[in-house]
Amino acid sequence: MSTLEKAKLWLQESFDKETRDAVQLLIESNSPDLEDSFYRPLEFGTGGMRGVMGVGTNRLNKYTLGQATQGLANYMISQFPDEQISVAIAYDVRNNSKEFGKIVADVFTANGIKVLLFKNHRPTPELSFTVRDKKCHGGIVLTASHNPPEYNGYKVYWNDGAQIVPPHDEAIIREVYSVKFDEIKFSGNDDLIEWIGDEQDDVYIDACIANSTYLDVGKGNLNIVFTSIHGTTYATVPKALEKAGFKKIDLVKEQMIPSGNFPTVASPNPEEPAALEMAMDLAKITNADIVIGTDPDGDRLGIAVRNLAGEIQLLNGNQCNTILTYYILEQWKKQGKITGKEFIGSTIVTSDIFFDIAQKFDVDCKVGLTGFKWIGKMIRDFEGEEKFVCGGEESFGFMTGDFVRDKDSCGSIVLACEIAAWCKANGKTMYEYLIEIYQETGMYYEGLINIVRKGREGAVEIENMMKRFRENPPKEIAGSSVAEVKDFKEQTNFIVAENRKAVMDDIPKSNVLIYYTADGTKVCVRPSGTEPKIKFYVSVKTQLSSKEDFEPTLAKLEQKIEAVRRDLELG
Repeated sequence: MSTLEKAKLWLQESFDKETRDAVQLLIESNSPDLEDSFYRPLEFGTGGMRGVMGVGTNRLNKYTLGQATQGLANYMISQFPDEQISVAIAYDVRNNSKEFGKIVADVFTANGIKVLLFKNHRPTPELSFTVRDKKCHGGIVLTASHNPPEYNGYKVYWNDGAQIVPPHDEAIIREVYSVKFDEIKFSGNDDLIEWIGDEQDDVYIDACIANSTYLDVGKGNLNIVFTSIHGTTYATVPKALEKAGFKKIDLVKEQMIPSGNFPTVASPNPEEPAALEMAMDLAKITNADIVIGTDPDGDRLGIAVRNLAGEIQLLNGNQCNTILTYYILEQWKKQGKITGKEFIGSTIVTSDIFFDIAQKFDVDCKVGLTGFKWIGKMIRDFEGEEKFVCGGEESFGFMTGDFVRDKDSCGSIVLACEIAAWCKANGKTMYEYLIEIYQETGMYYEGLINIVRKGREGAVEIENMMKRFRENPPKEIAGSSVAEVKDFKEQTNFIVAENRKAVMDDIPKSNVLIYYTADGTKVCVRPSGTEPKIKFYVSVKTQLSSKEDFEPTLAKLEQKIEAVRRDLELG
């Protein structure tokens, strides 16, 4: 069926007039958006879906959301027969999120499912917490994380508060794609909606503090700058910091106003220094020790601290997680809580420093595919056998304890500020604490290279790049021979020196490649599941003997990452 024929199906009476008029305009104007809007269904992946808002099968709208929700409702009814099923729904600040939240609620209630619906924007981790706290069968959050303003999305959680994983994910996907648009039940029943308000914030914040605090040292003397970057954490983080005992909290007031247009930033992504520019400017005025920003749905956090020159510098995700993980395990060890049956969680694209940290403190480090849903799965799989301590991934996400089953900026911010206060009370900065950790574990440094390719042609180009790297792997990277090639799609590990492939069946299949060189350089190649880009995660390492050697050592590692970029012809 041609794209035009697919579009004309949306002119039928089963679609509302506003949608039909918009589709008709695309057709009559011969708009270039017609092709991208209808050439394929918007992908409902293993965690949900994310896309540009608008009419069409490849857009996020009332009908694609309705199809996803009807399919999920059908599946839940089959999984929980003879039960009154309940689902919690939250939404972030993005344009249309509140309206989308009500549409999703209506489809659930039209199918006899009870909905616990937040009255206003709330962070994704609070939704995860609420699913378990309210004993729901599942949860939905309407968010596109840190994507540009034209995006929105739909994330699905199961009854353990974690995002869906096998076997539920694939079964739900089948149900979703089997739903025809005229089969969606949109006529909701408001009697089945329970509204959730500010009272849930307090329960969530108390849990964040209980799971993220260890010492009460120097909290009144720490200068904090915080920005929600127009996102949901305006409602939770300032209150949590005050309740945890911090006194000097300066907010970037212009960015504490929730807005799906993110008017003060090019991108609301705390991974990017530009997103924290206003916060860093305020830090110069207030002489802040730590600057923190969160993304729109409040699961990711960016942390900037004073470097050796006394300037505010954004840490990368691995550096943040190194500090948080090391500190937690130090406290657990001092409290005698490490028994040999504890573990931390990480992902295949995250720094290998976490293996070294785990070894130092006699805990296990479990590794899953990219995404916090796999860390959530670890917690569930080993519940009752091993105790989960904390987990993180390189993309600026961290989780303290298992009260939330997704990355959680609120608890992580409370913890980070405690560490910063403790460091200041002991005459050092968090940056110097990180250097001390590197002296113990070896120094790791990472770089992320993104190559963006949009549209149908871009998707083909990304597919061809993966094929090329899979079929013709490099023999040498940055002056070091490739020793291992891990292919998570084929579930094989090729040991170059032995010309032998070993089977890797302990992690599910995924379109990811990892090259390890003889000197420990790690390059991971992975197409993004939510954006039109292919990502190259580069990690290099060496030994660090002293604080004085840090900056020259860092310069050498930065040069090595640049050599990787050149060797792989990544622009």
